[in-house]
Amino acid sequence: MSATARVIIVGAGLAGLACALHLVRRGIACTVVEASDEVGGRVRTDRVDGFQLDRGFQVLLTGYPEAASLLDYPGLRLHSFYPGALVRHAGGFHRISDPLRRPQDLVSSLTGPIGSWRDKLTILRLRQDALNHRVCAQAGGGDRTTLEALQAYGFSPAMQERFLRPFLGGVFLDQSLSTPCRLFEFVWAAFSRGAIALPEAGMGAIAAQLASSLPAGSIRLRAPVAELDAKQLILGSGERLSADALVLATDYATAARLRGEPVPVAPGRSSTTLYFEAPAPPVSGPWLLLNGEGQGPIGTACVLSEVAPTYAPAERALISVSLSEQTASIEKNQQPAVRGQLREWFGATVDGWRHLRTDHISRALPPIALLNAQQGSASPRLTPGLYQCGDYCETGTLDGALLSGRHAADAILADL
Repeated sequence: MSATARVIIVGAGLAGLACALHLVRRGIACTVVEASDEVGGRVRTDRVDGFQLDRGFQVLLTGYPEAASLLDYPGLRLHSFYPGALVRHAGGFHRISDPLRRPQDLVSSLTGPIGSWRDKLTILRLRQDALNHRVCAQAGGGDRTTLEALQAYGFSPAMQERFLRPFLGGVFLDQSLSTPCRLFEFVWAAFSRGAIALPEAGMGAIAAQLASSLPAGSIRLRAPVAELDAKQLILGSGERLSADALVLATDYATAARLRGEPVPVAPGRSSTTLYFEAPAPPVSGPWLLLNGEGQGPIGTACVLSEVAPTYAPAERALISVSLSEQTASIEKNQQPAVRGQLREWFGATVDGWRHLRTDHISRALPPIALLNAQQGSASPRLTPGLYQCGDYCETGTLDGALLSGRHAADAILADL
């Protein structure tokens, strides 16, 4: 069987869907082929016993510029975290908040043990510098690491280890804070100009919203691609699809395999998240919890149902726990160590929590070495008629995935 479409996009993640949407809006017919049974790629939400479980702990930064331009935020019915965190230190939780958006926490933030007064004032300076693209200049260049940038601002070791490392280590899945400064500046600016939020129907609602804007029949699910042959795709079923342009909108490793190139040696940044059901929330309010003690398996935690009540059935709570050590060779059963630390934090009530699922995402984010190699933005053009998009082509973020989809669409429109 053979069929022809103007543009064929391999992968119905955010990059592929964004590429298709931009092309369709310009009158270009598209077919998106997806190996799995649902759109979204890594940004998916499953329903388990009445709970909404995202594929690993994920959030939407409303300050992302491409996301703000492309997505219908009101349609997602977003629920926001408080602008700050509860930091576990010295046997208790200490509040640290953005005083410009949560002034009621000013005194507790300034007087708490998570860094000095000077550190908190420096956070405000960092906020303004990120919004005005001055962080990398302060750090000595965009290729400097995040850690070098923080040191250039003069943050104390206590502030770095109790707040900045656990927070940014969770954001970038990089406890060493070796992420390039240009990416740190971009993400910190997004934190500064917007909220951290969850869609009411889960993170998968983002992909569903994009897909719903495409013509019926544009997306073919359960259609894995076996190989590329010139401007043809050969599906696992043996079916051949031809087009004027092909777009690889997969993860970096799959894209390399389909091109017949070696997969990058550097591993992707992985994440491990455990989900628990509890009869009541262990903390009140939509807070991110950070492990500022530097010990134990937990990196961050969150009562998702305190952020968006739709994440759990009535009178139940959903807790996500993300591990601090993100490795490819992870122990199969992390529960005992995680429960032990949760018991230290919240007491014996943890013994009654039910484990719902553990998500280990081996390529949650692209390798830092890959982002370093392309110096900020990779060309969407691979060979005549063959294009690429994905988070690894830009900033390695959700916003980068959406932006790369637009860039691929622009390149196709210029070439057709």
